Amino acid sequence: MKGAMFATIAFAAACCTAGGLTLERGGWKVGFEESSSSLTLEHAACRIRIAGKLSFESGGRAWAVVAARDAATDRLALANPQNTVLGYVSFRGDGDRLSLELFHRAGANFFPGRLAFSGKVDFRKDSFACRTIPSRGERVLSFADGAGDSTCNDSLFAREEDLALRLFSDRTRLASLGEGSYTLSLEADIDDPSRSTITVEAAPCYYASRWAPGYHPIDRRRCPSAPTGWMSWNTYFDKAGAAENLAEARIGAKFLKPFGLSIWSIESWQGNSLWLPVGHFNNLDLSVYEPQFPEGMKKLAEDIRALGFRPGLWMPLYGTGDKAFHDAHRDWFLHDEKGEPINCWNGRYMLDTTNPDALELMRRLTRTASREWGYEFFKFDGMANTPRKFERPEIRARFLHPDDSEWFDRSVRALREGIGEDRLLLGCMGDFTGTEARYLDASRLGSDVVGCYRGVGDNYNPLGSSPYAQMPVKWANVLHQAECTFTQIFVNNIMFYTDPDTLLVGYSLETHEAEVMATIVGLPGQLMFAGDRLGTLRMDRMKMLQQVLPVADVHPQNLYPYSATSMLSVWNLAVTRPFDSWRVVALFNFSDVPQTIEVPLEELGLPADRTYVAYEFWRQGYKGDICGSLAEASIPMRSVRLYALRERADHPQFVGDDRHITQGAVELENLRWDAAAKTYTLSVRAIGGFPFTYAVRVPKGFAFRGVRAPKGVKATAKSSTGIVRVTVDSPDTRTVDVTLEF
Repeated sequence: MKGAMFATIAFAAACCTAGGLTLERGGWKVGFEESSSSLTLEHAACRIRIAGKLSFESGGRAWAVVAARDAATDRLALANPQNTVLGYVSFRGDGDRLSLELFHRAGANFFPGRLAFSGKVDFRKDSFACRTIPSRGERVLSFADGAGDSTCNDSLFAREEDLALRLFSDRTRLASLGEGSYTLSLEADIDDPSRSTITVEAAPCYYASRWAPGYHPIDRRRCPSAPTGWMSWNTYFDKAGAAENLAEARIGAKFLKPFGLSIWSIESWQGNSLWLPVGHFNNLDLSVYEPQFPEGMKKLAEDIRALGFRPGLWMPLYGTGDKAFHDAHRDWFLHDEKGEPINCWNGRYMLDTTNPDALELMRRLTRTASREWGYEFFKFDGMANTPRKFERPEIRARFLHPDDSEWFDRSVRALREGIGEDRLLLGCMGDFTGTEARYLDASRLGSDVVGCYRGVGDNYNPLGSSPYAQMPVKWANVLHQAECTFTQIFVNNIMFYTDPDTLLVGYSLETHEAEVMATIVGLPGQLMFAGDRLGTLRMDRMKMLQQVLPVADVHPQNLYPYSATSMLSVWNLAVTRPFDSWRVVALFNFSDVPQTIEVPLEELGLPADRTYVAYEFWRQGYKGDICGSLAEASIPMRSVRLYALRERADHPQFVGDDRHITQGAVELENLRWDAAAKTYTLSVRAIGGFPFTYAVRVPKGFAFRGVRAPKGVKATAKSSTGIVRVTVDSPDTRTVDVTLEF
C-alpha cells in the first residue's frame, strides 16, 4: 500500500507530455525536451537558470536520453542504439539542492557509460568562478584577477548577495562568457556509484550561514581597492613623532607614492605614550604626547595631506591608562565585585560598552579625529583582546547591562558612526566570524609582525627606563604572516581586505626571506602597508616595495578556510585580460632545508596537454617551455620562486618583467602582434623617472631588429638566446607604446 501511495505521489509531482518532462524538486523547476535533448533547471527564488543538452555515451556510441516510457513519469530514460531502455536518470532533492542520479535498469545487462550535460548558466554580473568543494590533500592556494577560468573551479559566487551556485559532478568545467553568464559542462559515470550523480545547489548566504554571521560585501564606493600606506610601529616602535613621520613621508612621496602608496598612518601619539604598555596611554581624551607631536594632530594631518597622502590614525579606544579620566567618569568603566578597575590590553581601566555614555564617548572621539582633525583612515586596535577576555561570564556580570549580547557589535558600530561612512576603518584583528565585520573595510589578521620583549634594563633609552624593547623582524614573523593568511585569505576582497601587517624588506631579513614576505603580502592582493625606515633602504629593497604597488584586484578562488598549519607550498594566481591570460605561480620553501617542488599543470587548473613558457620574477630568468608540470629542482631554504606561465605562442610574446609581482596585471594595458608588419607592441603603464624592464620571447624563425618608443621615452633592448629585454624609461607617468620589430 505504501509503495502504491508513493508511486501516485511521484506521478502527480511530474508532468509528462509527448516527448517532454516538467517537474519541481524543492526550489528547482526541471524541464526536458526530448526532440532536442535539452534540459533546463531554474531556481526562481535565487534567479538562476541552467540550460543545455543532455547526452549519454557507452562504448564509444551515442545513446538517446528520452522521456519516460512507463508510469514513472518523474525520470528520464537511457535508450541504446536499438532504442531499448537500459538505464534511467532520476531527479531527487528538496530545498535548494537538486541531483540527477544515473543508474542501470534492473535485470538489464550492466554497461559502462557517461552522462554529460553541456550548456550555459545565467547567474550574476558581479559573480566569479571559484571552488567551494574542498578535496583531500590540496597543495594549491588559488586566486584570480579577472575571470579566473580554471579546470579546478566547481562553483560560482556573487559577492553582493553572498550567493553561491555549487556544482558537484565527476567532471565539472566552467568558463566565463562575461556579464554573469558561463559555459558549463557536467559529467557522471553510470558504472561507479561514487561518480554517478550530478548535483546543483543554490547556496544563499554562503558565507553568512557558515562562518560569517556579519557578512557584508565591501563598500566599493568607499574602498574600491585594497588600501596601501606606511606606518611606523614595526621599526620605530613608539618613538616616531611628527618629525620622523614627515621625514619618512617625504621619502615615500618620492619613491612610493608614484606607484600607488596612498595613506600615511600615525601610531603611538596619545598622551603618556612615551613608554609601553599601551594600557598606560591616555587613549580616551584625545590628549597628545607633546614632545613628539608639538603642533598637534590636526596640523600633522594637514602636513601629510600636503605631501599627497591621506592621513591615518591608530586608536585603541576600549580603555585608558589615565586615572584622572577614570575617576571623573567612573560609571563608564568596569569594576570587579570589590570595586577595583578591570583592565584590558587597551587600558588599566576598561570601558563598559553596554553603557550608552561610553558608546557616545567613542563616537565623539572618532568624530573629532575624523571631521575636525581631518584623518581619513582609522586603525582600531585591541579588537581581538577585548571580546576574548570580556566574554567570560564573571566579567560579563559586571556590565551595566549583563544580558546585552550585542555589546561588542554596538561598539564597532559606534566607531563607524563616529568616523563617518566615507572614512576607511581597519579593525586590528577584527573577526570575520563576528557580527562586527559588517562595519570594517579591512582587518589585521594576526598579532604584530614583529614583537617586543621585556627585561632590557635601564639602558634602553637615555630619556628613562622601560621594560620593553623591540625585536627586529625575523623569519618566524614571516611564517606567522603566512599562517594568518592561510586561515583568513578566503574573505579577502569579499567581506573586507585582509591585512597581514606591514611589509618589511629591511636588512634583518635576508634578500630571499624579504622576497617571501613580499610574495605573501602582494600575490593574494592583500592590504599593503610598508613599515621600514625608508631612508635606510637601498634601491634594491625599495624596489621590492614598488613591485607590490598598486595592489592588484585579486580575489580568492578557494572559498573556504584552511588551518594555520596548512602551509600550502604552491600559490596560484590566474590573471585574465582581454589581450592575454596567464598564471603567476609561487613555489614556496618554508622549511630550513632545500626542497624540490613539482606541481602538475592540472593542479593549477591548466589543460595538461598544452605547452607554456615560464619566466621567474625575483631572479628575472627565463625558464623556457613547461609541459605537464612546473618543477623547481632545488629551492633554497626560506625562499620562493615566482613564475609567470603563459601558453606558448607561435610569434614573439611578452613573458614577464621586473615591474610588478603579478607580471602584467597592473602595468600592461595591451599586447598586440601584427603578423603582416612583424611588430609586437607593448602598451605599458610607465612610472615617471623609474625604468623597468620587459621580457619578450623570440621563437625560432624570428630575428629581433630593433625597438621604437614615443618621443621623449627611452627604450633600450638587450637580446640573448630566445629573449629580448626592453628597458623603458619615461620622464613622466603615462601609458607608453613600445614596439619591437622583427
